[in-house]
Amino acid sequence: MHATPPHRVRYSRDGLRRVFFGAVLFAAASHAAFAYTVTLTAAAPKAVYLQVGVGSFTNTYLNGGQPGNNTTINSVSVTVPGAAVGNGTAQSMTTNSTAAMSFWDNYIFCNVPGQVYIGGFYRTTGGATAAAQVTATVPTSLTSASGQTIPFSKISWATSGNGDTGGQPFPAGTFVSGGVQNVGAMSSNTWNESCWAFSYLNDSVQAAGTFTGTVRYSLSSP
Repeated sequence: MHATPPHRVRYSRDGLRRVFFGAVLFAAASHAAFAYTVTLTAAAPKAVYLQVGVGSFTNTYLNGGQPGNNTTINSVSVTVPGAAVGNGTAQSMTTNSTAAMSFWDNYIFCNVPGQVYIGGFYRTTGGATAAAQVTATVPTSLTSASGQTIPFSKISWATSGNGDTGGQPFPAGTFVSGGVQNVGAMSSNTWNESCWAFSYLNDSVQAAGTFTGTVRYSLSSP
């Protein structure tokens, strides 16, 4: 049963885990919003885990599973039909990620290929601390082989999760065009997860081509 909200994540001890997420363009995606956060029992060792897209876990967290390192870089992409280029109708993006199930309890939390799983946990050995922060390092633009560019701010995301109600730990947003932005937070001793659906704004005419760029997600604890 998926009562309080669950999370799917990637692990790292005492520090920070970096995950790379590729955005292959000529497009983007869209969706709605909801939430899943679970309280964890403090335990040694202190640990953080972040998963964006595909991740690795030996079992569910509830059954004593351990997170693993996964170097997979997933992408979201869309092909804008020629007749629709620049018409102002947002274009939904799809992902090559197959991660739909939560490593918290094996609940099917996200719907692929329309959503990308993002989740993880922040566990301490004792009392509460300040929240761990999840950030995205974003390039200025997506770039084609011929050097044409599209600002990353043309891509946004909605957030939800199957069976969820309420606000999301990883809320909806829009990329900045170059820089580091906060995309969520994890309170100490919690498991958190959301499902992101990306979309491309499509409000300007672009040259034909394939535009690509990579966003790096990081989780850092106090």
